[in-house]
Amino acid sequence: MISISLCMIVKNEEEVLGQCLESVKRICDEIIIVDTGSTDQTKKIAQQYTDKIFDFPWQDDFAKARNFAFEKATQEYILWLDADDVLLEIDQEKLMEVKKNLDSSVDAVSMYYHISFDAQNNPTFLYRRNRLVRRDRQFQWIGVVHEYLEVYGNLLHSDIAVTHRKSNKSTSDSSRNLRIYENLIASGKELNARDLFYYSNELKDHLLFEKAILHYEKFLDSNQGWIEDEIRACLYLASCYKATENTEMELSSLFRTFYYDIPRAEALCLIGDYYKERENWYKAIFWYSLATYSEENNQFGFFQPKYATWYPHLQLCVCYWKQGNMEQSMKHNNLAKQSDPDNELVKNNEAFFLIINHSHLDN
Repeated sequence: MISISLCMIVKNEEEVLGQCLESVKRICDEIIIVDTGSTDQTKKIAQQYTDKIFDFPWQDDFAKARNFAFEKATQEYILWLDADDVLLEIDQEKLMEVKKNLDSSVDAVSMYYHISFDAQNNPTFLYRRNRLVRRDRQFQWIGVVHEYLEVYGNLLHSDIAVTHRKSNKSTSDSSRNLRIYENLIASGKELNARDLFYYSNELKDHLLFEKAILHYEKFLDSNQGWIEDEIRACLYLASCYKATENTEMELSSLFRTFYYDIPRAEALCLIGDYYKERENWYKAIFWYSLATYSEENNQFGFFQPKYATWYPHLQLCVCYWKQGNMEQSMKHNNLAKQSDPDNELVKNNEAFFLIINHSHLDN
């Protein structure tokens, strides 16, 4: 059985830290907490789980803080989490099995990261991250913001999921990341391709669409990004152009995703949305139909399952109805129901069709 050090960096996480540590305390042989300046009860909560609590002055550099935490680990493998992450019971059991049976020649284990959820707690946005790594490989964190752990060697891709559970009382500074990037630029530092992508995301999220467009284009023109980031940049570009009412470039950006890989279900659905919003039912049906044939299960990039499951069928239900094709409309609502039986829109459609059918029978 391997041994595991949990390494975390925290600041003012009193609302969530306890649930995180509670979910992994029986699995980890050592818990390392690096505090970057908490002023609440974070350190007191951490003391209930470990005496290995270290202070690290915040330097606007996430990689430095994480590398400092990793340096404090003493066990064979290192697991990292954020304070607002948890392992659900099923994933705790899976991780325990990995701990018991992992071949020590494995250098890193990736896990899914479930970011957002629907009303039934099914993940609606997920991707993979390398979560468990051999300590003696001395893998390093890179990037002042949106940092990543650079790993290589013998990799295992598990079906374990880390679940993101943000506190409703979060006090995190929403402008922090943008401010860090702006300070870097002001200091004369040239952003690399990855930083350009995430800086653009920050600009978009702060509704600075024109500036975001400029930097997304700069990122894509560099031809140095990860393919998944390039595809995501095109999708985000489309949303920025939509926000600025540049419909021609909105559509062009969606088609631009095809340059990097086979058409992804999300891009196909967004093209369908474009035509549906313009009541071009024929073209909308074409693109939504393509999405229904997608067997996409993106293991390593960002993935929103709805675009490859219920969403295109639900839109086809609307489009066929608008065309006067009730049979096809009902068919696709039923197909949407197979993927998401608790979807309220699907239920509303069923109720609508029931009324329509009864009305036809009465006549």
